Amino acid sequence: MDAVVRKLLRESGETFAEEAGIPLKDQPAALFKLLVMANLLSARISSDIALAAARELFEAGGGTPRGMAKLTWQERVDALGRGHYVRYDESTATRLGNMAEIVQDKYRGDLRRLAIEADRDPRKAAELLREFPGIGPTGVDIFCREAQAMWPWLRPYVDSQVKKGAERLGLPTDAGKLASKVPDKDLARLSAALVRVARDKKLADTVKVA
Repeated sequence: MDAVVRKLLRESGETFAEEAGIPLKDQPAALFKLLVMANLLSARISSDIALAAARELFEAGGGTPRGMAKLTWQERVDALGRGHYVRYDESTATRLGNMAEIVQDKYRGDLRRLAIEADRDPRKAAELLREFPGIGPTGVDIFCREAQAMWPWLRPYVDSQVKKGAERLGLPTDAGKLASKVPDKDLARLSAALVRVARDKKLADTVKVA
């Protein structure tokens, strides 16, 4: 592992899921929370606010499909408000309720069934993920680059934001070459760190002085 990558992981190697308190485990609750997080991060809003809103929703009982569906629309709005996710709170509250219903009805509350239905094919998985309200191409990228920590068949998942961060640091933008810089288990961490670099030139400059 070269010095730049080592410093990058040390400075910013926490995944967005970990920052939101989501364990990176191949379990129904963790995968649903990851889907909620991807939905919240898809909006034009700061990641700090989106992750704070995710934590508030989970605290309110929305950390499982059943729990999210049981929350009233107003309870979801209030949780989003506590996380300062206010510009999109009403429409997002509706989407999250609908999303939870789909997870329950189509996948019986367990998104591991999505992996099975997709035949563990990243393209098919992306198509299925886009069936959820609020999950477009950006949401798919967020979900998949974090889920590759639990689902090895997604690796290496390197999207345009990750490539932008890699380019800023002079790292390879080819998915295979970039993935070879770290052990498989650290690829989600590297991806999250590079997304932060893509958004924060100061961080990029700090890391480059490795």
